Amino acid sequence: MAYKLEHISHFPTLAALRPPRAAFAAAWIIAVGIVVSALIMAFVPWVQTANGDGQVVALNPDDRAADVAALVSGRISQWYVQDGERVTAGQPLARVIDLDPDFLARLGAERGQIEAEIAAVTQSQSVASIDVGRAQQLWREGLLARRDLELAQIKVADSGAKLAESRAKLQRIDVQLARQSTQVVRSPRDGRIQNLNAALSGGIVSPGTVLASVAPETADRAVALYIDGRDIALVRVGQPARLEFEGWPAIQFSGWPSIAQGIFDGRVRALDPTSTNSGLFRVLIEPMPGKRAWPDLRFTKLGAKVRGWIQMETVSVGYELWRQLNDFPLEFGREMRATVNSRDGKGGDGDKGGVPKDDDATVLKAGKTK
Repeated sequence: MAYKLEHISHFPTLAALRPPRAAFAAAWIIAVGIVVSALIMAFVPWVQTANGDGQVVALNPDDRAADVAALVSGRISQWYVQDGERVTAGQPLARVIDLDPDFLARLGAERGQIEAEIAAVTQSQSVASIDVGRAQQLWREGLLARRDLELAQIKVADSGAKLAESRAKLQRIDVQLARQSTQVVRSPRDGRIQNLNAALSGGIVSPGTVLASVAPETADRAVALYIDGRDIALVRVGQPARLEFEGWPAIQFSGWPSIAQGIFDGRVRALDPTSTNSGLFRVLIEPMPGKRAWPDLRFTKLGAKVRGWIQMETVSVGYELWRQLNDFPLEFGREMRATVNSRDGKGGDGDKGGVPKDDDATVLKAGKTK
């Protein structure tokens, strides 16, 4: 049964009831929170990012870990270094000897025999040349048959062929001796030994068998980030990036880079034109000039994991929430819009190898701020 408001005086207990203060406070807090949230979503900026995981790499390929391999077949007779030891360029690492311990001595003896053979053939050729000269003189005087002259010339030709064959044998022996002189495997650069293949000690190795890896202790570093294919189309060379190194204390707000702590600056150096087997694209990040230097190599070694954010366009917080809820791509920048518009203005249709106008309109619509 409904009661009018003026009838409440007949119910003194009901009239004495008041809402609790906690309810009033909660209502005010909720109302203020809704208003503040609406203002934040409407006016507070948010920096969009293309994020990905990666690792620290050496910018110069010569500064990356290098495998040291055996150059000849044989077995390892001696190691000159230990795992983790620091080495210099040209320092001996291991000795590989042939399975035949007398192989070098036999090669030396064979080389001496071939040299003697070359000397004998050279002498025989010299004598045969003198005989040809005499035979020609006698033939001109009519004292010698032409066939005898031709036989003398054939002797000279045979001596030349034997001499060439002997010299070829000598060259092959010299090649074998030169290869055997590489029995001592040396370090190609300064660095530290890692992954020493000590299991090969006393075993048989062949040319190309990896004996150890030498990792440099100083290198110009970069970061290889792996970005999703949906975002890679908007990444451009020179764009700023923020990096969080593994093991380095950091607090990151990707949309508000100014309040992040322990984050280091970088910029996009290069992008790979094709994806990896996982479908991600590699983006090479280098240090940002004029900004704080990256942590020392002692703390961020080559191969250390990195979390990175490539900074894109600045939008409102509300738009970013709406974009992520709808799983839309990142906002298109001015450069991308100008590229699409210029292509559209030039009449880039599908028959001429450009992007069709309908596709351009779809792209611009997808990147338009709502």
